[in-house]
Amino acid sequence: MNSDHSLASTPRGPSRRPESIADEAVESVGAFIADRLGDAAQAILAGEREAWTAVSRMIADLNLDIPCIQSALLAPLIHRGIVDQEAIGARFEGKTADLVQGLLRFETLRSLPAGDSVTEDRSRIDLLRKLLLAAVDDVRVVVVHLVLTLHRLRTAATLSSDERLRLAQEGLDISAPLAGRLGVWQYKWEIEDLSLRESDPQAYRSIAASLNQRRADREADLEVAKQRLEAEIAKEGIESEISARVKHIHSIWRKMQRKSLDIAQIFDQRALRVLVESVAQCYTVLGIVHSLWTHIPREFDDYITRPKPNGYQSLHTAVLGPGGRTLEVQIRTREMHAQAELGVAAHWRYKEGGKGVDSSQDSRISWLRHLLDPDASEDGDSLLASLGKELDAERVYAFTPRGDIFDLPMGSTPLDFAYQVHTQVGHRCRGAKVNGRIVPLTHILRSGDQIEILTAPHPRPSRDWLNPNLGYLGNPRSRASVRNWFKQQDRERNIVDGQEIWDREIKRLRIENPPKEKLVERFNLAGFDDLLAAMGRGDISGAQIAGAFQPWLQESRLSTPKTVRAPRSDRHKKSQGVHIQGVGNLLTQMARCCSPLLNDPIKGYITRGRGVSIHRSDCRNILNLVDRERARLIDVEWSGDEQETWPVEIVIEAHDRKNLLRDITSVVSGEALNIVAMDLKSDASTNTVIVNLTLDLRGIEQLSLVLDRLLQLPNVFECRRRA
Repeated sequence: MNSDHSLASTPRGPSRRPESIADEAVESVGAFIADRLGDAAQAILAGEREAWTAVSRMIADLNLDIPCIQSALLAPLIHRGIVDQEAIGARFEGKTADLVQGLLRFETLRSLPAGDSVTEDRSRIDLLRKLLLAAVDDVRVVVVHLVLTLHRLRTAATLSSDERLRLAQEGLDISAPLAGRLGVWQYKWEIEDLSLRESDPQAYRSIAASLNQRRADREADLEVAKQRLEAEIAKEGIESEISARVKHIHSIWRKMQRKSLDIAQIFDQRALRVLVESVAQCYTVLGIVHSLWTHIPREFDDYITRPKPNGYQSLHTAVLGPGGRTLEVQIRTREMHAQAELGVAAHWRYKEGGKGVDSSQDSRISWLRHLLDPDASEDGDSLLASLGKELDAERVYAFTPRGDIFDLPMGSTPLDFAYQVHTQVGHRCRGAKVNGRIVPLTHILRSGDQIEILTAPHPRPSRDWLNPNLGYLGNPRSRASVRNWFKQQDRERNIVDGQEIWDREIKRLRIENPPKEKLVERFNLAGFDDLLAAMGRGDISGAQIAGAFQPWLQESRLSTPKTVRAPRSDRHKKSQGVHIQGVGNLLTQMARCCSPLLNDPIKGYITRGRGVSIHRSDCRNILNLVDRERARLIDVEWSGDEQETWPVEIVIEAHDRKNLLRDITSVVSGEALNIVAMDLKSDASTNTVIVNLTLDLRGIEQLSLVLDRLLQLPNVFECRRRA
């Protein structure tokens, strides 16, 4: 029997009590353990029952569903070796198994080693927080982790002193900030207080003893002050919303440390927050507060007139409230409050010292806060569906085997990662392992990947890395590093390397008498050697050369002498998809021997009974015509739309292997190209194969791109346009 439950099967509203949801999840996991372990299950269930009940109730109270509870109970069992992940996957299909996998991944990432210095460690912690939010496919994993962390802190007395200290440090560095970002404030405060109790018990006891009232008494005093202020504001005809809070012990300790204050100087141990509609009402409420209670000098801040650098706006004042005890009052408009909670001035941002805005992180946080809202009307499945592309982070957070975390743009590759680690590591990179598995250097990284770079003894970047068609580098900074390396190499060596690139492009694109002088002028260089040197350095790629041929080809065909122009028949235009002006009203057809492409120099040959055959000017059949046949040649020109396509034959030579044709067609379909024809000839004696591929292409640049992509396939050693 499958014990997994979908979100839809667990209503989020009041129709099911949290206790019943929690009990059902506990029973399903207990049944799984009993079925799996038999008689040995009784001892395990007896030892786990109390902890399971506490954890399941905590998750159910957060408005989460049965799969979330099941994953929280099952993941620790895997860590302890009681069950394995395969068994869970077989019993709990769908969301539960996915959440368990997410929790295990999360636990692995949060255990990365710390940095070597305080500054490095702070930077690493900030990156780790982002990595943890970006790396999980279901953000509810983070909330389940928070529940498990809080439960471990509540029961920390059973742990060793080292385990308690490690748990407390993780709570302060990772769990509490994440709880704040997700809006689970009660968890944040309790995690911080319990973590302080374990990491600095003397400071915790000192502050607790200095608070001359129990927390419940302080909350009662706050309620009295709140009701009195509400009544006075209502007399002025102002609609307001007032919330009260008691500052928790860790927050008091942190403020004492940050400002070097004694606890008697902390005036915001108790606070009221007043939300109104307008700025004018803010100042009216300020006057009411000061008329009710005695204002404490020097404890007034007007962040409305003078906002904080991050845009935060509010009025802050401190007074002697009921019983002569200090009380802080914050007054702001609803718009200011929304900006403070969810905008660039969000509470967690300025409390943590954050400076940047990460829209992808905000999307996840806003989505999860909505999911945790008990008043939300949508079910979890529709929320998951609506999240969609918002879960696609704009940054990638990957780490080395040592645990160093690096922040890269989306679309980065292992080669980008190598250059992010160090420029010399990038120059010497020859391969990479992602999560322990060898991958191509064009592999696209995901957040949470562990990258191991394989290096050579000496730096030797490849010029192919600069070719955008090949996808080696997704980060412009990495490409700049490669270009700089080639710029520093010897000019003569760059000219030789550039000549190789030039010859390869001319050969495979089948371009006759390329306009060297025009290309030199096009790139604003002094001579052809300078062009070759720039190609050798990587400043000019083969793809740029192919693109630069286009204007010359167009100019060449415009300057070609033309005879009488006549349109072809409608039937021929439809069948060929081209517009060529020639002689008379004859049909035209593309010669299969050379497959002319848009803007290639062309000639027409009047056939016997099949109209005009269009050839490239450098076609061997045209060049080898006898004198009497040359009388049949006519001058023709292109007049087609550059968006139209023409059939082009490509020759691919490769060592024969399994799935070669599948890989070729995958490249072609990935570029959204149409295959007109394909045939191959294999030679068993040499284990080679020649594939003749006819594609519909628009021009030279598209031809260059597809040749580059095909040449990168394993076992392919030559790819060119058919002669």
